[in-house]
Parts: sequence; C-alpha cells; structure tokens
Amino acid sequence: MITIPPYLKKGQTIGITCPAGYMDKERANACINTLQSWGFDVMVGKTVGSKSKNYFSGTDEERTNELQAMLDDEQIHAIIFGRGGYGITRIIDQLNFKKFCKHPKWLIGFSDITALHCHILKNHKIATLHAPMAGAFNDNNFFINQLHQTIIGKKLNYKVGSHPFNQTGETTGKLVGGNLALLCNIIGTKSDFDTKNKILFIEDVGEYLYTIDRMLRQLKRAGKFEKVSGLIFGGFTDLKDTERKFGKTIEEIIKEIIQDYAVPVAFQFPISHNKENLSVKIGVTYQLKITKTTTYLKEI
Repeated sequence: MITIPPYLKKGQTIGITCPAGYMDKERANACINTLQSWGFDVMVGKTVGSKSKNYFSGTDEERTNELQAMLDDEQIHAIIFGRGGYGITRIIDQLNFKKFCKHPKWLIGFSDITALHCHILKNHKIATLHAPMAGAFNDNNFFINQLHQTIIGKKLNYKVGSHPFNQTGETTGKLVGGNLALLCNIIGTKSDFDTKNKILFIEDVGEYLYTIDRMLRQLKRAGKFEKVSGLIFGGFTDLKDTERKFGKTIEEIIKEIIQDYAVPVAFQFPISHNKENLSVKIGVTYQLKITKTTTYLKEI
C-alpha cells in the first residue's frame, strides 16, 4: 500500500529549499508570490540564494541539515525544491525519514529530485510529486496552475494528441520514473526503482543523442522495460549531436529500443524540463489509454 500525504489547505506552510544546484533567490520570487496568492504561507530556506561560491547551494552538510529540518517540521506541510541540477545523491544517504514517515508531506520537484522520489517510494512507500519547481514559476501557465490543483487534491485527468510512433492500448499501473540520467545513476543503489506492472515515464535535458541511446540501452539491459505495463516518453529538450552525426532522431532512438515490448507507449508527453511539465504523483495508480488520435492519462 502506498501512503498518500495529506492535501494542502489554505493557511498551511510550504517550504522552499535547494538540496542540489545553486539558485539565485530572485528566481524564487515568482514562486513565493504565487504560493502566497494561492493562500499558503511560505518558509524560504537559507540554501535559496546561499552564499556558496561553487556549483552547489551550500555545503553537503548545509543542504542536508536544511532538508532534514523541513522533513521533520510538522508545521511545514509540503516542500517544493528550488531547482535540480546535481546534488541529491551526495546527501540522500545522510537523510533520516523516520519523522517524515510518521507525518508525510508532499515533496515537489523533478530532474535531480528523481533520485529522492525513487528512494522514498522504494524504501518508505510514500507518494511524492514530480512537478515544476520554484525556479519554473516565472511562466504562470496551465502547468503551474495544474500543480495548484494537484496539491489541493484534484485528480489528474489529462489528454493530449497522438504521435505517429505511439503504441496504442490501455493499461493501469503505479507511476514511476523521472529523469533518464538519474534513473540510470541509481540502478544498483538503495534508491533503485521497480518497474514490474508499473507505468514508467522518462524525460531528459541537455544530453547528446548518443548518451540518450546509451542510457536507454542501460535501462533495457537492466530489465527495466521487461515487465512494465506502459511507457511514457516525455520531453527530451536541448539535445545535442556529435560532429559526426548520430544518424537518428530522438524518437527513432526510442522506438528502436522499445519496439519488442507489446505495451502502450506514448511519445512526446508533456513531462519535461520545458514549461510543459505536468504534475504527476509517483507511486500512485494511473490509467494510460492510447488511441490512434489521443493519449489519456487519468489518476485512478
């Protein structure tokens, strides 16, 4: 059984912290203002706009201590991360989830936060939220508003147009996944993820085409596609190619790797590093239905 954290009510507090890469405090202003306009109080951690002189938003100890304090604080009812980048896997084994498990709260983010989502699902069976982070609130669009609806308890019922490479069909399963690089990074660790009878979703940013091919083949060799109930491929944004071209598009790379699996498959679904980033609950059961014209994702 998966534990669903309580949904938020006006007047409750959302914490903002940066457990990975550095982010200017000004980048959080739009998020702070938006959360307050929704009726929430906001607690901003010192890692947001920290005085760090390197890549990270503070030392490993500072980032660990701040996230630990927010996990433990019963007066903080959800945590939205500032940005991803890199850093969660440096501190995840130092975190203690004992108090968090007694009083779970929504953890909101994507990208590098994928490792945290997978870790909590595997070890503590608590749902988390793969969704826009504080740094993405500068464009207050449909997807930011959809995040609001999600944290106050509205179930997802979303449809999008088809893609020529889609594999039609209908399935249900718990949703797992996230950033491709992080999914590969945590294989064989305490944060590894199970895909049996699950709907697996994948996205990435800033990679070379050949590294996408290599990482997807790593997932395949690790058996991550063998017993999935469905596959969702989101955005693969800001892709790069080598001087001597790889010779395939991102869609052709994916299609070649997953063509042996007779399950519903959706391409170009709006989960990505762009503003089109749908909020979905990790560990929660969804229905995926793909027809020749439309892809549906519905929370059960």
